[in-house]
Amino acid sequence: MRVWAIANQKGGVGKTTTTLALGRALAIRGARVLLVDLDPHASLTRAFGLPAEPAPAGVLDLFDRPDSELQQLARSSDIEHLAYLPAQTALATLERRSATQPGLGLALSNALARGGHAYDHVLFDCAPTLGLLMVNALAAADHLVIPTQTEPLALHGLNGMLRTAAMIERSRQRELLVSVLPTLHDRRTRTGNETLKAMQDAHGERVWDDAIPNDTRLCRIQVLTESSLPNAYPGRALSAYRRALDWLLNRHAGLQEQAA
Repeated sequence: MRVWAIANQKGGVGKTTTTLALGRALAIRGARVLLVDLDPHASLTRAFGLPAEPAPAGVLDLFDRPDSELQQLARSSDIEHLAYLPAQTALATLERRSATQPGLGLALSNALARGGHAYDHVLFDCAPTLGLLMVNALAAADHLVIPTQTEPLALHGLNGMLRTAAMIERSRQRELLVSVLPTLHDRRTRTGNETLKAMQDAHGERVWDDAIPNDTRLCRIQVLTESSLPNAYPGRALSAYRRALDWLLNRHAGLQEQAA
């Protein structure tokens, strides 16, 4: 089982789109994939057409009932091999509870230890907030993927996320592979190209040597959850995501070889 956290402390960089695009591509290749929505705003959950009310069973149950099973809470999608674990708006209350309820920081790790064997890949779609949910995801993950928009302000968010990753890595005392995925890139702009180069120069092999371009066809994010979308979808962004997935898998395989 491979566990990836898709996270950035800055919003609007394409985290949910990245989670859906990578998860879909993995499922199309035949992998058993679980997407976990860790954002109280539940954008990934809404993309699958699940309404906010009544609140569905999902991520919150892993914190409320430690014996909950992933497979029982997960919902199948219209895409073969792709399942998802819904978010609930009440996830926003967990931060207050963590002060008086010990053990919440490892809820996701414990859930994966019990039921993660049912999946080849688990992808966490994290909220853009450093708190209990993101810490849970980073504690459980073996690979952090940081979608980062190619504009100057996004570099500050990237640096903050890298500091957080280093802090979690020290705390858990095992390596956390970090990959930076440039997103929402407009090659026509000087600012975008300069920012991409600065990102690559500053962080080297951690940064993909390409970028996910802007693609208006993904403005309606539900397109990624529809089974009618052809596997050979010609959109520029999804084509780039498939190339990015190859890069991420190769990096992850390298980490596993080092650990062996």
